[in-house]
Amino acid sequence: MSNTVKKIKVGIAGGAGYTGGELIRILLNHPFVEIEFILSKSNAGNYIHSVHADLLGETDLKFSSQLNDTIDVLFLCMGHGDSKKFLELNPIQPSIRIIDLSQDFRLSDNSSFQNRQFIYGLPELNKQKIQNAKDIANPGCFATAIELSLLPLAKQQLIKEDIHVSGITGSTGAGQSFSETSHFSWRNNNISAYKILEHQHLSEITESLKGLQSNLKNKVNFIPYRGNFSRGILVTSYLKTNLQLNEAKKLYDEYYLDHPFTVVTSTTLHLKQVVNTNKCLLYLEKHEDTLVIISAIDNLLKGASGQAVHNMNLMFGLEETMGLKLKATAF
Repeated sequence: MSNTVKKIKVGIAGGAGYTGGELIRILLNHPFVEIEFILSKSNAGNYIHSVHADLLGETDLKFSSQLNDTIDVLFLCMGHGDSKKFLELNPIQPSIRIIDLSQDFRLSDNSSFQNRQFIYGLPELNKQKIQNAKDIANPGCFATAIELSLLPLAKQQLIKEDIHVSGITGSTGAGQSFSETSHFSWRNNNISAYKILEHQHLSEITESLKGLQSNLKNKVNFIPYRGNFSRGILVTSYLKTNLQLNEAKKLYDEYYLDHPFTVVTSTTLHLKQVVNTNKCLLYLEKHEDTLVIISAIDNLLKGASGQAVHNMNLMFGLEETMGLKLKATAF
């Protein structure tokens, strides 16, 4: 792609949180993006690096308190429920595309809003729809890791038993707002389960699987854990199947052949291989009649801001890996 291509003008609402900070970091280094404003009323007038210290020396941009309509796309990096409220209070021109990182518009029942139709933004599931979309609902972080573990099976109508999933996430998965369980003295040398079998991402996981396997009646039983590390998600999914391991590996390789960020590996994986990348790594094992799928992502990138940029690339006809060729911080 030529460097003479017109740059995409971007606005970011909710730029002071973790996902906002990661989005800014990526977009500052994206060759076809120009950041027009970063909205944060509580930080308006302050330098971006006063909140995101990792950007000191990278930009002299300041937070803004004002929206403007000179942009091509608006990223909403807000808490769940807040994106809808924001759009109700701040009407956005129909010509401006929206990529929302909250869960407000992910499900089909709430994907229509203010004459907008939000498409579920998992490229490995909806690439063609995303390329033709005006508005995107970015998937949840756990949902991304779990769906990528199971989509190839659903496409072949092979989920015939209940699915059991456990997954652990770093402290950044809880957002930047202070809580008892994000305090260092609580997290350090500690681990706990939460939202057992009731995690908010279960609805979008089930809907995505049914989009490929419409007759799916089996449950996804999910137990998430809080980990004592900062970022990343490691998920183990397993179910009973007659599929042999070599057949399963072939099925996964074929499904993800044209998806550059999802990699099926034949060697056991670990979390540091994906931290600071937009990759999802998948590893399969078979034990008697049980297929085990392990997946790993960075919750702030493939599970949030990196995937949002991937969606933007697809929407604007750019090479989908543009600005996202990031090396893992493996040591």
